[in-house]
Amino acid sequence: MRIQRKVVTLLLILICAILQGTLFKALSIGSISPNLLLILTISFGFMRGKKNGIWIGFCCGLLKDLLSDGLLGFYALVYLCIGYAAGCCCKLFYDEELRVPIILTAAGDLVYGGLLYGMQYLMRGRVQFYYYFGRIIIPEMIYTVLMTVLLYRLLFNINKRLTELEMKERDSIWLRK
Repeated sequence: MRIQRKVVTLLLILICAILQGTLFKALSIGSISPNLLLILTISFGFMRGKKNGIWIGFCCGLLKDLLSDGLLGFYALVYLCIGYAAGCCCKLFYDEELRVPIILTAAGDLVYGGLLYGMQYLMRGRVQFYYYFGRIIIPEMIYTVLMTVLLYRLLFNINKRLTELEMKERDSIWLRK
């Protein structure tokens, strides 16, 4: 069953990357589009814990690194850290509640935007932080949080079904060792 979870997670990562690169680029508002890979990383980190948050964040970031023309490993490290931070909240809150993933997504997107600004703009001598913050970071955070409201229930139900299948398989008398 763990293989089924890995396959479903990999498919979700690919679907989110494809949607983020195609459909949501077309639906962008002022060249701002939601970060679906960040939503996926935070949601599964929050629902499944630190270890899954790290691995899903790393895979999402590595895929984004491969699809972008930047430094290889930068997005992987950023998403990995955000997935770990979301996983730290796994045992503290109930995953049925929608407020915590929204807050985690907002905080994660602020961290993501700040690191992106620091590494891609500030290192090049562009010091217009307030302009970047007001025109890019905040609108992207709002758009991503709105998409989290729509997508979190779907991701929660997928995770719930996978967990139920794992529990059923674990309790099966045929598979006991």
